[in-house]
Amino acid sequence: MPKASDIMTRDVVTVTIETSIRELAQKLLQRSINGVPVIDEEKRVIGVVCESDLVEFNKPLHIPTVFVILDSIIPMENPWRLHKDLKRIAATKVGDIYSHPATTVDPETDVSEIARIMSEHKYYTIPVVDNELLVGVIGKVDIVKSLI
Repeated sequence: MPKASDIMTRDVVTVTIETSIRELAQKLLQRSINGVPVIDEEKRVIGVVCESDLVEFNKPLHIPTVFVILDSIIPMENPWRLHKDLKRIAATKVGDIYSHPATTVDPETDVSEIARIMSEHKYYTIPVVDNELLVGVIGKVDIVKSLI
């Protein structure tokens, strides 16, 4: 059975939490990739950001339902949802939209296990780390290529 090290992409495109959303979009389009690992100052993987995060970033603001009684406004929904939505539409950097913590695999992980993670959790960009160092990334296309 092939391992992560057999199918991973070794030339990894990364971003930091300070990378602009515009620069992220350009990297994804130029490389025709779905997502990239987000790394910290020590080059450790702290999350992943992908096309679906950019799609989520562009969806319209949900206005919460409220109930007014005796000049009091009572929210009918979780107020944290509005807070999250306001933060999302005000986003300018990767740090505002990325998914964290990252789900990672090591170079010896079986491809079947990686496929299970992708399928069950809907993760399509999985960083490969060895001793906390980023050594590669596996995307959906890498799983498909392993079938050939």
